[in-house]
Order: sequence, then structure tokens, then C-alpha cells
Amino acid sequence: MGRMRVPVQMRWADLDAYGHVNNAAMLTLLEEARIAVFWTSQGEESMVSGAKVLSGGPGSDTHTLVARQEIEYLAPLSYSQDPVGVELWIGQIGGASLLVCYEVLTPTGEVCARAASSIVKVDAGTGRPARFSDAEREALAPLVDDPVEFRRR
Repeated sequence: MGRMRVPVQMRWADLDAYGHVNNAAMLTLLEEARIAVFWTSQGEESMVSGAKVLSGGPGSDTHTLVARQEIEYLAPLSYSQDPVGVELWIGQIGGASLLVCYEVLTPTGEVCARAASSIVKVDAGTGRPARFSDAEREALAPLVDDPVEFRRR
């Protein structure tokens, strides 16, 4: 399966003075796509598989925290009433971490940004890293692909 494409609706408030999606708002677009794919609420099924992949919310035994994010902007993203396509996949699964990779597409299909988020799963009570179970790894495996490649480093 590899990559999954998620449509994310832009909001008028996402725009900067130039009429483009603001750089801080881009993080929100990525977050909305990531939540739609990986996190489930109680009783809800994930888009990835029929099993709950990563649970969320205040009552969960584990939390997932963003440890690092990097975005490379390739072209401005102007406002459109059509949803933005966010392609995302997993570039790496560690013991208690994921590298979530993204490409953000304009409504016409142009890649306007590439990004990566390091996500760490922690025990809700202790805050210490919590390893992914075999079932979670199995559910996430179809989304594993090569890590995002940034042009400028």
C-alpha cells in the first residue's frame, strides 16, 4: 500500500497576507491528515486497518508526542475551496517512535511541501517511551515506504 492520500480542507484563517497558507497553518494541515490516518477515538476504526492502530484522548494508556518536525516548502499553497491532498506514509518504525513522512499537494496535484514528523509513543502515567506492540507494527506495516527526501540539507 505505501502512501495514503488524505483530503484536508483549508480554512480561510490559514492564509497569510499574501493569500498563501501560512507556514504555521501547514503544521495544522499535516496534523489533521496524521490524525485521520493513525489515531482513533474509542469505538472508531482507523483508516489503516480494521484494528485500532494508535489510540488517543485523555483516557488512553499511551500518548503520542511530536518530538521533531521538518518542512521544506517547494511552492506557495494558495487558498482553494477544494481540499488539499496530503500524502503520508511511515519512513521508519522504531521501538517506540515513528517517522511520519508527507507530501502536500495543491488541488491541481503539484507538490508544494515535503515534511517529516518524529512521533514518540509514551506511557500516559510515566511519560516514558512505550514500545509498539506486534499488532500495532503489523497494522502500520502497509504504510512503510522510503523516508522523505528533502532537496536542501
